[in-house]
Amino acid sequence: MKKLFAVCLAVLLMAGCAGKTRVESDLGIKGAPNWVNEGSQILNDKGGRLFHGVGQAPLMGDESLQVSTADNRARAEVARVLSSFFDVVNSDYGNATGSGGEMAGQQSVARQIESLTQTNLSGARIIGHWRDKKSGTIHAIAELDLEQVKRIVAANQEMNQDFGKFLEAHGDTIFDRRLEGTK
Repeated sequence: MKKLFAVCLAVLLMAGCAGKTRVESDLGIKGAPNWVNEGSQILNDKGGRLFHGVGQAPLMGDESLQVSTADNRARAEVARVLSSFFDVVNSDYGNATGSGGEMAGQQSVARQIESLTQTNLSGARIIGHWRDKKSGTIHAIAELDLEQVKRIVAANQEMNQDFGKFLEAHGDTIFDRRLEGTK
């Protein structure tokens, strides 16, 4: 009877461990705002479909330089998250248009996307700062809205117009799919 109980317990424990792996994203900095502990991410809330980038800078002896460094790092994080999103959009666009003779066109779109990511960085705005009183590190959060990204793509005369139409038609769905994949 004890052996049967032990075997059942072992099977239950293994089944419990076989579930989806959950990674804790909380840095655990006491007193920090949620955005500091959660880090760079995409989210869908009442403000829209948003790309958030979090950057930080250690003590530097010059507070304005420290804030500017944290801001630049937050914008760079937005670029990283946006670039990852555009990789998925470009892949979906390539699948929707076919790959045969379109490979050169897809590579052209990829180069245009890289340029667009840099353009969109100017639209990323810093929405908050927080200083860790223990370490003196300044954290900054930058935000970019998907609707703004779509407007920039649509207004860009050098961008592949079909890609712009694809982003307009499918961008929200792709964003939501990416968001679900992060949960």
